[in-house]
Amino acid sequence: MKILYLYTEVMGYTIATISELRQTGAEIHLVHWDDKKLTPYKIPASKKFFVYPKSKEDRNSLVKLINKLNPDITVVSGWVDKDYLHIASILKMKGKTVVCGLDGQWYGTLRQHFGSVLGIINYFKKYFSHAWVAGTYQFEYARKLGFKKEEIIFDLYSADISKFSNAYIKNVTFKKKNYPHRFLYVGRFEKIKGLEVLLKAWDELRNFKHDWELHLIGNGSLKYQLIERENIVVKDFMQPEKLINEVKGAGCFVLPSIYEPWGVVIHEFAAAGLPLVVSDQVGATKSFLINRFNGFYFNNQNYRCLKSKMLEIMEMSDEALLMFSRNSNQLSNRISPQTSANNLLSLIS
Repeated sequence: MKILYLYTEVMGYTIATISELRQTGAEIHLVHWDDKKLTPYKIPASKKFFVYPKSKEDRNSLVKLINKLNPDITVVSGWVDKDYLHIASILKMKGKTVVCGLDGQWYGTLRQHFGSVLGIINYFKKYFSHAWVAGTYQFEYARKLGFKKEEIIFDLYSADISKFSNAYIKNVTFKKKNYPHRFLYVGRFEKIKGLEVLLKAWDELRNFKHDWELHLIGNGSLKYQLIERENIVVKDFMQPEKLINEVKGAGCFVLPSIYEPWGVVIHEFAAAGLPLVVSDQVGATKSFLINRFNGFYFNNQNYRCLKSKMLEIMEMSDEALLMFSRNSNQLSNRISPQTSANNLLSLIS
C-alpha cells in the first residue's frame, strides 16, 4: 500500500503516526513545507519513508509524482496550499481516497459559516473523500463542512506516547522521593499562546511561590522580552529527543493558549505524567484532562482564574501531585500512534 502525505507543518507527532504506518508495511511518501515553518523542528533522517521538500517541487512535478506513485491514500493538511488542492482534485476524480486533515474547531465565525455553505453544495467533495479529525470538536466542524458521519475518522494527531511514557516510568521513582516544584510551558513564544496571562498570574503568585519555579521552552517573537525577566527560566526550542529530558525536573505542565484548536503538547506531557493546568480553549483537553482528576481548566485570558488554579497545584501535597501524575499518564493512552494509523488504514476496504 502506498500513502502520500501532502503537508504544511510536520512535527514529531506526524512522524510517530507515519512510523506506525510503516510498521504495517505501508510505503510512505511525505511532501512538506520546508520554509514558512512556525517551528524549527527537523524531520529525522530515515530510510523508511520518502521525503520531498516542497521548495523543490512545483505543481507539474507533483502531478508527475502522483502519476508515478498512484497512491492508495492521500492525506492533505487542510486546504491552504493550492498545489496540494490541485493534486487532491486529480486523485479524487480518479476515485482515490483523499483525506483532509482537520484540527480546527467550529467557532461560528463568518468565514466558517461561508465554509458551511460551501459544504452544503459539496464544494469540498471536489477534493476530499474523507475528513480525518483530531477530536470531537473537529468532528463537529467536519459535519458543518458537509462530510457525512461515515466519512469522518478520528485520531488525526497522536503524541509519540512511547517516548513520553518511558520518561514517566524512568522518573517516577525519583519524583516519589523529591517531587519537582516546577511549572513547565512548551510552545511558541507568541501572544496567541497566552503568555502575557501566564506571566501576570505568575507575578501575582510571588508571595506564594515558596520553592516553585516557572520554566518556558520555545521560540518566537516574544523571546527577548521573556529573557529579560528575572523570575522565570527561558530555554530555546528543543527537538523531541532533548525535550524528553525536561520531564524529570517538571512538576506541572501549563498551557494558557488564547487560541489552540488541538494542542498535541497536552497529549505529550500527559503521557509524561505531568499534572495539567490548561486554558479552556485547548481542544485536546477534551481527551486528556479531567478537571480535578489530573489537573485544572481555567477560563481563557482570565489571569486571576489561572492564578487560582496554579495556586491549587502549589498547595497540593506531593502525594496528591503524584496521583495527578499517574492519572495523566493513564488518560494519555486514549489516543496512540497505533489508533491514529489504524483509523487511516480503516478507509481501505
